[in-house]
Amino acid sequence: MGVDLDELRWLRRARDQMDREYAQPLDVAALARTASMSPAHFSRRFRAVYSETPYSYLMTRRIERAKALLRRGDLSVTEVCFAVGCTSLGSFSARFTELVGESPSAYRSRNHEELLALPHCQMMVVTRPRKMGAGSAPK
Repeated sequence: MGVDLDELRWLRRARDQMDREYAQPLDVAALARTASMSPAHFSRRFRAVYSETPYSYLMTRRIERAKALLRRGDLSVTEVCFAVGCTSLGSFSARFTELVGESPSAYRSRNHEELLALPHCQMMVVTRPRKMGAGSAPK
């Protein structure tokens, strides 16, 4: 099943909402309303178009922002967890570790000075959370 341009526009609206409002309580039903689709259809089409579920996309945005807050070093892991819209410290820590390859505490305590010399656009690429595979080193 191909993607028509209207459907793609609606899916992008929901994706853009996740990018903007990652710290807000977002669920599939609310995102589906943004995309003018049923929740089940939205989830299927989002995954088909973006190769990940809406939840996975949202959590990646949240972890991406969490990494930036943790690098600053002025917030605790718990404060960062809630600041990015997560409601469970355990789930946040597990997902962070899965995507980053180390715990939020370990990431926060690590020296991040090497990133200061990078232009912002390169830092975004280097620090983007990615699911860790076998043999992958932490980012």
